[in-house]
Amino acid sequence: MLKFVSNKGGGQPVDIETAILACYAPDGGLYVPEALPTVTYEQLTQWKHLSYKDLAFEVLSLFIDRSIISAADLVSIIDAAYSTFEKDDVIPISKLSSRSDTYIMEFFYGSTLSFKDVGLAFLVNLVDYFLARKEERLSIIVATTGDTGPAAASYIAGKSTLDAWVLYPKGMITEEQERQMTTLHHRNVHPVGVYNCADGGDDLDLAISSLYDNREFKERVNLSSVNSINWGRIMIQTVHYFYGYLQIADSIGEELSMCVPSGAFGNLCAGGVARMMGLPVKYLIVANNKNDCLHRIFSKGIFSKKPIHETVSSAIDILIPMNFWRYLYFCVDQDATKISNWMEEFATTGRVDFDHETFSSYAHGFLSASVSDEATMETINDLYELESYLLDPHAAVAVTALEQMREVIGHHKVICLATAHPSKFPAVIETALNVDALPSEAKHPSIEAAKCLCQRGYTIDHKHLEGGLLHAISNHWEQSQ
Repeated sequence: MLKFVSNKGGGQPVDIETAILACYAPDGGLYVPEALPTVTYEQLTQWKHLSYKDLAFEVLSLFIDRSIISAADLVSIIDAAYSTFEKDDVIPISKLSSRSDTYIMEFFYGSTLSFKDVGLAFLVNLVDYFLARKEERLSIIVATTGDTGPAAASYIAGKSTLDAWVLYPKGMITEEQERQMTTLHHRNVHPVGVYNCADGGDDLDLAISSLYDNREFKERVNLSSVNSINWGRIMIQTVHYFYGYLQIADSIGEELSMCVPSGAFGNLCAGGVARMMGLPVKYLIVANNKNDCLHRIFSKGIFSKKPIHETVSSAIDILIPMNFWRYLYFCVDQDATKISNWMEEFATTGRVDFDHETFSSYAHGFLSASVSDEATMETINDLYELESYLLDPHAAVAVTALEQMREVIGHHKVICLATAHPSKFPAVIETALNVDALPSEAKHPSIEAAKCLCQRGYTIDHKHLEGGLLHAISNHWEQSQ
């Protein structure tokens, strides 16, 4: 049976059920498999024409032992997760006509119109499955910079095994994203808008870490999370890298790259894991906006924190990409002591300068770029004018980064990940297109409907956040027992 361990080296190996439900390891590390499963070219050939759901079953079965979840139950969990998606193929892929060898993988057909739906639809159902058979309940706490929160709230809504506490930096996400959380009138969904977050979503992550460190509170309310710190998110996201490659490559082994708008590195961590498992992706391109921590990591070998910039691609306004530590673990021969020391160094000094050997190891096969708001807006406008294809600002970061890297990578097929629907960012689209009225491609019925609904939720100043959450979560837990 595949076991899971902390990337910081503490605690004992656990099974996947324990890793998923606990989220963090006891030492504060992130759970990783003891060894990554391998995928051969023969397997890839057999998977070439599978549907997304059938491919998900094959890839997830490499991580989930049959003694934990039977084949029939895994099929049911996957089917339930994606039954509500607008498209039967879950993640359609479009080829651009105005840019050579460029494909767009469209992740906006789930309930909240973002790629987080693909991961959370499965993960929430998986957590619900584990809890139902244990007859237990969890308090799920999630920090969001725009897309994770709505997806988590949407899939948790109405689940008898789960309560969702969804934190977002007030004023730093769009009204459309906020309404996707605050118009869900379910007793187990609790949006929390937090004022005065100097470091945006990273301030929320720090508050969550403090709650996890409060052992008595954590155990009393059964605290967990479905943010990308949860291994389940990385595991399911590896599937879409396999799917994208198999859909676009004419033959197994064909040279192909993927470009990903990234902030917290959860999505790209999954891409790196998929490649380590045997997926023949040549380059993974890290597309940063002005908040370019990942660009510094992959171009200079420096992990450092700088002041946050509010950008038009707000969902990737992230300063500390926590999942980088998870990926780095596999790049340094699973040396947990090194990971623990580096994490402690960063916590103490705010900076880590990696040695040349480490930098060469983790940066192999990665390229990175930092994209300005001006370039992002220009790409949105150009592509719409040229072929009436409308990108959201995050997909535009990816397409722009690819243009900057095209000379380096050469002329082979590249898949850019479109991680959200443009209807979630109307002000950006209006400005980019220089129009007074949004085109139909920038609207979605669910977004329009939410504008007419009452909102509910909590608000709090960041300086009172930890104490306020302790009070609110504790009171709700006691009242619901």
